[in-house]
Amino acid sequence: MRRFLLALLAAALVLSAATPAMARHHAPAAPKADKTSAAVAQPAEQAPLLRIGLTSGQTGVTVAAGSRAEARTESSRPVALTANAPCEIRWQNGAFLVGREKLRGEVLIIRSSDKSDGGLALDGRRYRGALELRHRGAGLTAVNVVPVDDYLLSVVPEEMPTDWPAEALKAQSVAARSFALKSRGRHAAEGYDLCTTTHCQLYKGIASEKTASTAAVRATRGEVLTYGGQPIEALFHTDSGGMTESSEDVWGSHVPYLRAVRDTPLGTMPWTKTMSTADLEKKLAAKGHNIGRLRAIELSPLAVGRAAKDRTASGRVRAMTAVGTKGRATLTGTAWRSLLGLKSALFDAKLTKDTVTFTGFGAGHGLGISQWGAERLAETGKSYADILHHYYTGVTLQRNSY
Repeated sequence: MRRFLLALLAAALVLSAATPAMARHHAPAAPKADKTSAAVAQPAEQAPLLRIGLTSGQTGVTVAAGSRAEARTESSRPVALTANAPCEIRWQNGAFLVGREKLRGEVLIIRSSDKSDGGLALDGRRYRGALELRHRGAGLTAVNVVPVDDYLLSVVPEEMPTDWPAEALKAQSVAARSFALKSRGRHAAEGYDLCTTTHCQLYKGIASEKTASTAAVRATRGEVLTYGGQPIEALFHTDSGGMTESSEDVWGSHVPYLRAVRDTPLGTMPWTKTMSTADLEKKLAAKGHNIGRLRAIELSPLAVGRAAKDRTASGRVRAMTAVGTKGRATLTGTAWRSLLGLKSALFDAKLTKDTVTFTGFGAGHGLGISQWGAERLAETGKSYADILHHYYTGVTLQRNSY
């Protein structure tokens, strides 16, 4: 009996050690189960699934499989799709019309019948994973149900040049994975997790995949940045201009891992934009700020990394005031950037007789990773872990999370 009990204890310890650390502690919350999730249930060891919204409001779509595939609803028998043969799918009289076959149900799932994953093409663009079609409102909504790492194979090369150093690409991979897992459900009202634009992350399917970025995604499989045991919103931007920003100076809310940090060198990616005072006045008036003729601009001189009453710790504009013949308009740096199409809020402004010239540094909102900064750090020999810990304060690089 003693030997039997010892054997049982040893087996329990082996099973415990084999369980991924994040699964045992702070795994990201799974979406609520529904008919769709049941139709695309994943094995326990597989990477988390994401639901990516591809199109909406379509009267019909064309699907083609790279290998044998099938389409079915939750209440229908499967309909086989011939490999490399386009099939038109429409919603007609309360049912999905798949070629000539009518399938009744709320959700149509299309998946490959083998494990080759040659991809499923939706209107000519191929994607890994499965496709889901729903009738919503006036048309069909198409969703790509795909494991997070297969999703990243397209995202990373869209977000960062693939001829950059491998460590920068790995840092981008971990940041993109963390952002995706944190952002699941961002478009829940539309029936999916993430969109395909820069509102979430750029995603264009298999055609975007590149060898170098695929290697970076594979090398960091299961690696996620966490804070308090949960994936972080790992934001990134093109270039910091010499210093990143703290979240409250962009969003107005404090996020502990999005703190301003210095980059080297300072004053990177300089830019200039000149516009007429009349154009600036019109843009302000269109937003409800009728200041009349522009007479002055109130803004402290720019010094990267130096705060002022109207500038943040990074030197970005906290607030700038335009003084006119009929009034004043004070806007945040982020609002000015959006209104005038400036590359960043790290800028200076000079008013002449009939023009305003903005000079600044960097590109993007300034939160999280500076991508060009990551490239420079990688060139100096920094690892992707070093890069991530430089830009995100107090985070943990969680490995083997799935």
